[in-house]
Amino acid sequence: MSGPNASDTLRDTDATTTFKSKTQEPPSYKVVLLNDDFTPMDFVVDLIMTFFRQSLEDATRIMLNVHYEGRGVCGIYPREIAETKVFEVNNHAHRSGHPLKCLMEQN
Repeated sequence: MSGPNASDTLRDTDATTTFKSKTQEPPSYKVVLLNDDFTPMDFVVDLIMTFFRQSLEDATRIMLNVHYEGRGVCGIYPREIAETKVFEVNNHAHRSGHPLKCLMEQN
């Protein structure tokens, strides 16, 4: 009776698998301010400069987008940072007595 020897069995099960690992960037999220017709423009500009570290010119441009287009993108971040920005901005606006709303959208 002839059976497989140990070396034949090893060769039969010795499979080489090639894995192609692709690292992907984590998804990014836009942090967006929404227009409300009540929050003063200077408050919005200061908020953008403070929380998003934008220059006066860029903050003014974003504020004008919010005012005229109903929304303005303040920055693009990984999910956790975007969530934190949204929370901080909404909290600051609420504490300051303004109805300004901030949200995030997948980029």
